[in-house]
Amino acid sequence: MSIDRDQLTEHLKFAAELGVAGVSRDAAWRTPAADAGAEPHVRPEDGAAPVTFSRNAAEALASVRAHIGDCTRCKLHTLGRKQIVFGVGNPEADLMFVGEAPGGDEDIQGIPFVGRAGQLLTKIIEAIDLEREEVYIANVIKCRPPQNRNPEPDEVQTCEPFLFQQIDIIKPRVIVALGKFAAQALLRTDAPISRLRGRIFDYRGAKLIPTFHPAYLLRNPESKREVWEDMKLVRSLLKSEV
Repeated sequence: MSIDRDQLTEHLKFAAELGVAGVSRDAAWRTPAADAGAEPHVRPEDGAAPVTFSRNAAEALASVRAHIGDCTRCKLHTLGRKQIVFGVGNPEADLMFVGEAPGGDEDIQGIPFVGRAGQLLTKIIEAIDLEREEVYIANVIKCRPPQNRNPEPDEVQTCEPFLFQQIDIIKPRVIVALGKFAAQALLRTDAPISRLRGRIFDYRGAKLIPTFHPAYLLRNPESKREVWEDMKLVRSLLKSEV
């Protein structure tokens, strides 16, 4: 993949904002460890075939999405949501991000994290030398709550089994819970995100790392350094053989 000088400058500027002290040309720094026995993915920019995935994982996710349908299981379908926002990315990803719920842009496009917070999430992913297409991104619930309020307990209880199915199909090595709500919902805790972040939790066969939501970083850019520390931990786990 060729990067022009302006793109490189922008990448390094953002990495510096996240607290990166330097860069490395070591290929091991850029490449997450693969699962034992898994076929390596081929990236389009390598000049070879496009990225391909196991039909089993992709088809299993498609089956879950088909089962959800035009969901009417909770009250959100009566409160103005436009469409289901299921999830997007690599169905065999080593790294998965989980937010709380779709926002307005996501509700329109049907894709999680596509607004300003989503653009920042993409930069965060690229800061550890991954592409957005290499990870999987989803939310605790699949429908936008009115006025972007927090999901209510009955909505979470109804919808989170679909997230569990996504996790169990994808089998990520690392899950990043984005923001207080996602972390609290997944970990069944009311502890503040400031106490949860920086720690590693075992979760459905993966390592779960809570961190601040990108939308929070837009309002509090001084917290980017903490997120960079969390992402260095993510990178370390992806590189580990355990």
